[in-house]
Amino acid sequence: MTAAALAGDRDALRVLWEQNRRWVAAILLAHKPAWADLDDLLQEVAASVVRHSGELRDPASFRSWLRTVAINSARLAARARKYRPEPKPLAGDEPLATVAPGGAASVSFNEDREEGRRLLELAMELPEGYREPLLLKTLRDLSYRQIGELVGLPETTVETRIARARKMLRELAINGGAGRKVESPARGKVIGSVL
Repeated sequence: MTAAALAGDRDALRVLWEQNRRWVAAILLAHKPAWADLDDLLQEVAASVVRHSGELRDPASFRSWLRTVAINSARLAARARKYRPEPKPLAGDEPLATVAPGGAASVSFNEDREEGRRLLELAMELPEGYREPLLLKTLRDLSYRQIGELVGLPETTVETRIARARKMLRELAINGGAGRKVESPARGKVIGSVL
């Protein structure tokens, strides 16, 4: 299927994109700036795949190439932000929980969604080497082996980084996140400042 897609078969390329879209989303979530829209980035990656898929020589390298395209799109979005002003919220914008009709069930659902969104925002504050394996595990449910193959790390290193990322995420959740220094659970040394 990959070879057919790279040879110009649009249907095969569409199927290949549909098979990899969620995986690409997990990679984008690990690398995109917090303010960037995931759907916009997915669309940019898809357009890039359509434009440049014929340039890829080895079908076996498709996923590695796709990962690189996704990471580059996220980085490009971060650089582009420097040249665009911050959008201002519109009058009347309200959080979903206050707008959604329904009883206790919808409030509980909205609270769960908000907690999930808050944890994802905190995960974006983790250093990249910890963030990407954690998001690939939690959002894509990939095995440690699969994650290791994607990011080029041994399986045991991936397992350790995910465990440390979870610990750092718990600490961020307790401490409130943004602006705090994140310490490596292994050595207690500061490994990055999160913004």
